[in-house]
Amino acid sequence: MSDANDLTSILQRLESLEIKASFTEDLLDQLNMTIYQQQQLINRLTHEVIQLRQQAPEGGSNGPRNLRDELPPHY
Repeated sequence: MSDANDLTSILQRLESLEIKASFTEDLLDQLNMTIYQQQQLINRLTHEVIQLRQQAPEGGSNGPRNLRDELPPHY
């Protein structure tokens, strides 16, 4: 009887491990998809930053800034 209980216990443990392995594979697939999507977003944002830098005037400014020129009109 002990052998039958041991075999049943081993089969239950094996089934439990198979279930955990299946969930782990699913989780890994989901994480891989998330990483892929994040990399696509990073690539797109990098491309947009490059385009914006190309549109910006060279040198950043045309001379020294006067903070009075930047006051809102209600002052």
